[in-house]
Amino acid sequence: MPCRLGAIGAVVLVLAGGFAYTGGWIAPHRLSTQTIINQFQRNDGLHEGYRRNHAKGVCVEGYFESTGAAAQWSKAGVFAQGRTPVIGRLAIPGGNPQAPDGSVPIRSFALMFKQADGQQWRTGMNSVPLFPVHTPEQFYQLLQASQPDPATHKPDPAKIKAFAEANPALGAFQGWVKGHAPSSSFANAAYYSVNAFYLVDGAGKRQAVRWSVQPELPYAPVSNAEKGEASFLAADLTQKLAAGPLRWRLMLTLGAPGDPTDDATQAWPDDRQQVDAGTLVIERASSQADGGVCRDVNFDPTVLPSGIAASNDPLLAARSAAYALSYQRRTREEALDAHGQQASR
Repeated sequence: MPCRLGAIGAVVLVLAGGFAYTGGWIAPHRLSTQTIINQFQRNDGLHEGYRRNHAKGVCVEGYFESTGAAAQWSKAGVFAQGRTPVIGRLAIPGGNPQAPDGSVPIRSFALMFKQADGQQWRTGMNSVPLFPVHTPEQFYQLLQASQPDPATHKPDPAKIKAFAEANPALGAFQGWVKGHAPSSSFANAAYYSVNAFYLVDGAGKRQAVRWSVQPELPYAPVSNAEKGEASFLAADLTQKLAAGPLRWRLMLTLGAPGDPTDDATQAWPDDRQQVDAGTLVIERASSQADGGVCRDVNFDPTVLPSGIAASNDPLLAARSAAYALSYQRRTREEALDAHGQQASR
């Protein structure tokens, strides 16, 4: 049990970039965005110029081909029949850009859909459909419990166990991770919105929704050989794209009355209506270090076009604030580094 809890702690530690409301504070304990991001840096170390979470990743480009099937629920242009350009980023969780790919069993997929009318839809998805905690306060407590011990450089299993006992909702997340081996590729993994949102039609009617992108390639678990390679995910992606575009189906899961929209630890029943909204096609990949197209994109999940609205999940506003602070810190560090390099020439 302690080993399993320690492993779960390492996974949870790097799942999200910290949380606080957009104003910068979480009531009633005055937990600030800065406090959360600073704790993340204590846990993962400071790597200047990189995202505080999902530091290791690769930029991708392509388009979304809508079937038009979702247009009856949402007036967003992305769901009208036709093609929308997409910029994205495939990554692993964590703040260390040199972390081995096998260090965590989670993959992430962030996307920015650029509608013809100038509006954007940004979404950050994980290969786990649930979140381990319900509130930003709980997440901060878990970050603290997951801070590596200076002597072992690993989280203290006793602290993780104590947190799990005090927060039984963590069990669903633990069970899912235990029952799903990580994928062997970015390209054969499914990715989930985790949080709930609303689709809004032309008359203002709202429909609760969660979404996922489901891969065209069949899932395969990571092999023992891959586990020993430091960066097999990016290499595999490059190899697969050399043979042609990669595709996922964008599936919308429509919530029913009573389905929770404010708690990402709770899954919706499997029998909820599914809408095949279209095909996500990824054609190219580029290194963020070489100025890839996604380098300067903040994949804030609350950047939404008319026709998609945020739910009352407290983690959404929190993610927005934390992503903004992370973006500010890394871009400032990049600017200072560039200035220093220029001054030394």
